[in-house]
Amino acid sequence: ADEAPHPPPPWKQNKSAVAVEASSGPLASAAARLSARSRAIPPARDFHFYNNFPSFKSPVAAAAARAESSLGGLGASTLLPKQQQQQPPFPTEDLDDAYDWLVARNDDLLEMFAASADEFKALREKEEAQGRKVAAEKMAGDGFQVVYGKKKKKKMGMGEEGVGRSEAFGSSGSVRMATMDRAAASGPKPKVPFHIPTIPRPQDVHRIVVDNTSKPFDHAFLERSDDGARAIHPLEKLPMEQLFDRRVPESEPLKPPALDDTPFTFVEDRKTLEVLVTKLKSATEFAVDLEHNHYRSFQGLTCLMQISTRTEDFIVDTLKLRNCLGENLREVFQDPTKKKVMHGAGRDIIWLQRDFGIYVCNLFDTGQASRILQMDRNSLEHLLQYFCGVTANKEYQSADWRLRPLPDEMTKYAREDTHYLLYIYDLMRLRLVNESSGDDLLLEVCKRSNEICLQLYEKELLTDSSYLYIHGLKENDLSARQLAVLAGLYKWRDGVARAEDESTGYILPNKTLLEIAKQMPVTTGRLKRTVKSKNKFLEHYLGHVITIIRNAVANANAFESIAEQLKKGRLEELMAAEAKDGSEDTEMIPAVDADSNESNLQLIAEPDVAPTVITNVHTASFCTGNVTSGASLGNLQLDNITPETKSFGALPGATGQADTVIPSNGGGQQQVIKATVQVSKRPTAFGALLGKPSTARRPNLFPGFSSEVKARWRRSSLPWYCLSIISQVVQILQQLAFQ
Repeated sequence: ADEAPHPPPPWKQNKSAVAVEASSGPLASAAARLSARSRAIPPARDFHFYNNFPSFKSPVAAAAARAESSLGGLGASTLLPKQQQQQPPFPTEDLDDAYDWLVARNDDLLEMFAASADEFKALREKEEAQGRKVAAEKMAGDGFQVVYGKKKKKKMGMGEEGVGRSEAFGSSGSVRMATMDRAAASGPKPKVPFHIPTIPRPQDVHRIVVDNTSKPFDHAFLERSDDGARAIHPLEKLPMEQLFDRRVPESEPLKPPALDDTPFTFVEDRKTLEVLVTKLKSATEFAVDLEHNHYRSFQGLTCLMQISTRTEDFIVDTLKLRNCLGENLREVFQDPTKKKVMHGAGRDIIWLQRDFGIYVCNLFDTGQASRILQMDRNSLEHLLQYFCGVTANKEYQSADWRLRPLPDEMTKYAREDTHYLLYIYDLMRLRLVNESSGDDLLLEVCKRSNEICLQLYEKELLTDSSYLYIHGLKENDLSARQLAVLAGLYKWRDGVARAEDESTGYILPNKTLLEIAKQMPVTTGRLKRTVKSKNKFLEHYLGHVITIIRNAVANANAFESIAEQLKKGRLEELMAAEAKDGSEDTEMIPAVDADSNESNLQLIAEPDVAPTVITNVHTASFCTGNVTSGASLGNLQLDNITPETKSFGALPGATGQADTVIPSNGGGQQQVIKATVQVSKRPTAFGALLGKPSTARRPNLFPGFSSEVKARWRRSSLPWYCLSIISQVVQILQQLAFQ
């Protein structure tokens, strides 16, 4: 080692050769070395210069050849499906085409992996839920073993080792899954997905047809007013006395039996639905809840309806029975003699109207009751825990309820939403009656509940200003051209979503839509690099989207005024927030008499110039704006100012106006007013825009002043930029007074 030659110093090394050499070896270590030495690679602007030298050109050409060979082999890999193997080979001429090709192949591989992982996960969960192995033909494959849970080595026959309880599913070549006892399983459960890609769309399976056109929703099952202008809800014709029932249980109601001890029926055919309707007609009250999915349809789909009577629980498959639910349940839900108990009924009422033409009469909303009772929390989860001691698994609240067959855990969660609701209804009525002193709380709940019933569903319509309500627009300061692109893409996305019956978020997420609007790509390569992930709708309409962007950029003049209004609105909101923060986080410092040499700061430039005192100046963290009488704080130029009294306008962000500035006349007495200075105690957004006084070097704000004056200013709690403005104003006033 001592005799080995020492490497040359870094300034003598060939940087390109060192970088290429660092990229050899195992992938992880090579990537780490290459990342550490990446600064040695010349920048792109110097590439052609360095490429004239063989010491740089040779290793770069070798690396490029290796990369092209690897990518070409990837494109022809047998791991890809046949239709993907038939795609064009790796392009070597155009860099943009090469990048697009690589992104497409990467997306294909990720999509294959995601589909395989989802399929395997679904089979594994099904096996765990049913407690038995899955058929071998469903698990057919090349054969691999997935081990999850903690390994537990146990000697078996012929020297083999098992992992927990290992079972082989099917014959040789099928998937072998190593499992373990559920009691021994540890760690948090996987999060319930809100969207399972492998589930077929209910619209395609059950032939669900909806009207997604941009026209008002037609409430076909309601009567119209005399002029035909509006639909009349059946509840409007019913007097409140017919809906209000003061009868409450005389004693504490009995808690319902457990789920396992209550009869349960899953309604998925017409015959069972007719049985449910018969039982509801004989009941005087029943609890209702709905489960919904909005990600794979434009208006959304009601997936389940849970109904509970005093003795039974029902879950209705509203996807399979969608076309016949309205005609069977409409009469029961509109019957004013039957009380319908729901929690947070606003959305459920709308979904019943939209999907089934069902309009509810005589509702008791436990969510409204919890608000009137001023409970700590108003969620159904809290009510179940508070009144029934039941802990609901709220992970399933946003689950993909299109899943069939319904797993046991999701069935349990769905039943809990209505199983205890009538019991909670009884307890709440007792509390409402007992806590009513002057106001009738029970009557108030009934009024609010029926007001919810009177709400009618309105379809989302496309207007010229719809894009202005997109989530995240306020956080992005878009120019007129960017707004034009956003409006065009928003209209395109809305049209595709309506035609395909998909949600706009599934067609193109808002975040991606805003990113495209900000980047304004006008070529297919730039658009794909902006989107990054694969989007089948963008790829299908690629040329059309590029045309929309180009036309929007060319015709962006019409959006100038809208961009200005948005900018003004953001500024006003920011100023309002600043004023609110200033009012909450300020302290009032009383000013003292100007006669006090110790406490009052007198700014004197020359000994023979009369002192000028500025009093009652309110300052805040945002200290720019206009000054009256032709004054401007933007460039600090004051026009037509005389030694007479001048009045300064209020500064934006301040809480008041400045009083007068009165210089003394000759040697007379100064007229000084006691002032109150409002000082911000913490920096704000506008303060950050104007600088960072904690890290930046502060300029000399008071040239020509004595060290004592400077020290007093530095000890002041005013922000430095406000001191700078005040200093310049004072200097200008002194010069004018001297003149």
